[in-house]
Amino acid sequence: MSLLSGVNVSKSFGAFDVFTGLSFSVARGDKIALVGPNGCGKTTLLRIIAGEDESDAGGRVHIARGVTLGYLAQSAEESDERTVWQLAHSAFDELNALQARLAQIERALAQVDGSSDRSSRLLETYGALQHEFELKGGYEIEPKIKRVLLGLGFAETDLHKPIAALSGGQRVRANLARLLLQSPGVLLLDEPTNHLDQQGIEWLEGYLQEWDGALIVVSHDRYFLDEVCDRVWEMGKRADGQAYLEFYRGGYTEYAQQRAERRERALAEYEAQREFIKKQEEYIRRNIAGQNTAQAKGRLRRLNRLERLEKPVQQRVLSLRLHSGARSGDRVLETRALCVGYRAEDGRSAPRILFTAPDVLLMRGERAALIGPNGTGKTTFLKTIAGELPPLAGEVKIGAGVRIGYFAQASEGLNPDNTVLEELMSARADLKVGEARDILGRFLFSGDDHFKRIAALSGGERGRVALAKLALQGANFLLLDEPTNHLDIPSQEALTEALQQFDGTLLFVSHDRYLIAALATQLWILDRGADGAVRMSIFEGPYDEWREARDAAATLPKDDEKTNGVQHAQRATVITPGMSKNAQQQRQAKLAALEQRIQSLEAQMETLTRQMEQAGNDFARIQALGEAYRQAERELAEAWAEFEALA
Repeated sequence: MSLLSGVNVSKSFGAFDVFTGLSFSVARGDKIALVGPNGCGKTTLLRIIAGEDESDAGGRVHIARGVTLGYLAQSAEESDERTVWQLAHSAFDELNALQARLAQIERALAQVDGSSDRSSRLLETYGALQHEFELKGGYEIEPKIKRVLLGLGFAETDLHKPIAALSGGQRVRANLARLLLQSPGVLLLDEPTNHLDQQGIEWLEGYLQEWDGALIVVSHDRYFLDEVCDRVWEMGKRADGQAYLEFYRGGYTEYAQQRAERRERALAEYEAQREFIKKQEEYIRRNIAGQNTAQAKGRLRRLNRLERLEKPVQQRVLSLRLHSGARSGDRVLETRALCVGYRAEDGRSAPRILFTAPDVLLMRGERAALIGPNGTGKTTFLKTIAGELPPLAGEVKIGAGVRIGYFAQASEGLNPDNTVLEELMSARADLKVGEARDILGRFLFSGDDHFKRIAALSGGERGRVALAKLALQGANFLLLDEPTNHLDIPSQEALTEALQQFDGTLLFVSHDRYLIAALATQLWILDRGADGAVRMSIFEGPYDEWREARDAAATLPKDDEKTNGVQHAQRATVITPGMSKNAQQQRQAKLAALEQRIQSLEAQMETLTRQMEQAGNDFARIQALGEAYRQAERELAEAWAEFEALA
């Protein structure tokens, strides 16, 4: 059964047609991803379905009787004086009215004689209303509200803050919570993941997977669309400028495959028809005035009536190729006792320590994704590796022949006073104007766009300028900080493909789980513990394996024994034929002593790591502990070498 449908839905602003003649329907339980390039009208269509705007040209949206709609816009009003809790509570209008009626009866009962007829009637009414309140889940309202608000990332201390005092992102999340609690028949969400961290996005995915209502969602998060949606609507424009809406089954990945197959078939049909027309025209040309003139005229009539197929439009997308230049050495990046943070600007205050990293080694061709909640130090770590910030302690070693290319978050490395053309030409001294303009064309800048100031560009446009500069550098080790931010889905796809084909080494920060799953061979995970300290761990494997391991670990009972992740190899007694029993015993004693020494040094390094984390802003102490850590590390390497030689 169709919950809502649209017929000939259209929208124009002045002489500009956003789209015309779109028709669609939504069945019960459909979970639809609405995708398409920026500016094609996705938000406008969502607003028309929600009733916020009206369709032009006699188009209409029909909603089935009894079906309710809930709409989440990209931004929320600032003037709401209710608290977060009150806004969420307003989702239960019917139950709130029942609760108010019960309270009214309670007050009336307190004022009448308990033995009177009126008291009996009030008690009877109260009992019936209380039963109705319980059946409709009235006593479950508060735990449900708390579950949703905490799931969407609100802290306990935020729940009673006024909406007007919140940030724009928090206001959107509060409105999303109210919509989820209302549980409308059709939920319309415009970029719901924009203001959520990874934990909040995963919570929302789980909630929507279990939710039995219909959903239409606009999002640039491809992984989210894969997890939540089972239908895709693609919006776009054909070669003649006519808007279209095409329908696909499955999530985002299935849609991308089906879209490629459809376009391949359509192109084959177009080329086959062109070849057919060419042969018919040749036959007509040769025979129209000859003996076969009747046949030629018949073919001409049929050819004139033939409906011509349009050539499938290949949407104009970013064209990116990343060349790694000269080959680097095998060991691209190494860190030792690295303490990440930044010094105070006044040079006198104590430095701000974010975390102490475990020693890492990144080999040529590996792709490491640095993930974790906001504020844990991902960007600071990347800047430390890039050499833009000095380590507070420890060292960063860049391998031989390594050439770093750094893509900064929010494209902060761009000069806001330059034009787009000037900024690109600053990337390479030998770049000619004609070459630069050709390159800008591949990055979707054309004509007058080349002379726009960087300061006047949108976030997505600045990101494309930064990517164009990166492509010119010939770096073999790329450090990327949120490279897909502000890019539309076609540009994200182009970037993903370019990075998959890149034959150098990658270290990247991203909240884009689709990108992480497509690229990462290992994960460097930052997490904030219950004590507030940030710790970094390494997972050798792709993103989906890490998620499976994490989810499996979450279901296991926790051990009282805690380790720092260091695993000791099983060391059996070593017997060598031909060696005397006394010599065997002496060697076993040395091996046992070395094993004990190794365990002691590993425990010492673990203690030093904890002490560095607890040192706060005591910079001198951190340096001393870092030196002690490096000394213990050298001794451990010597002990292992001796153990392996004896074994």
